[in-house]
Amino acid sequence: MFSLSLACRRVARSPSALWQVGRGYAAKPETKPSPPPQEMDEGERKIMSKLSSEFTPSHLAVQDISGGCGSFYAISITSDKFRGLSTVKQHRLVNAVLKDEIDVIHGLQVLRLEAHVAT
Repeated sequence: MFSLSLACRRVARSPSALWQVGRGYAAKPETKPSPPPQEMDEGERKIMSKLSSEFTPSHLAVQDISGGCGSFYAISITSDKFRGLSTVKQHRLVNAVLKDEIDVIHGLQVLRLEAHVAT
């Protein structure tokens, strides 16, 4: 009945900086997000590209946490476009941008949605 490969059933990636707890603010936002690293898979690059162009984030990280089969992604994003919006509205904005991707993946985890806080 289920045809998931072993790679899809395990979350085998080592923890990355994306999931490490750090300070929740930055002294100065980046003016432009860095381009996606080449070691990202196609799904990660596509999600990163769409979110970058829509939200011009000061922080953006995308990781395939399905073990490499592209069925579950985790996103950490910070953008001024989220300022003053509830968490639910922020999630709806992200979901609207990623509508086509959400239709074909199993799940999406959004870990951080917040406006940049200047110090």
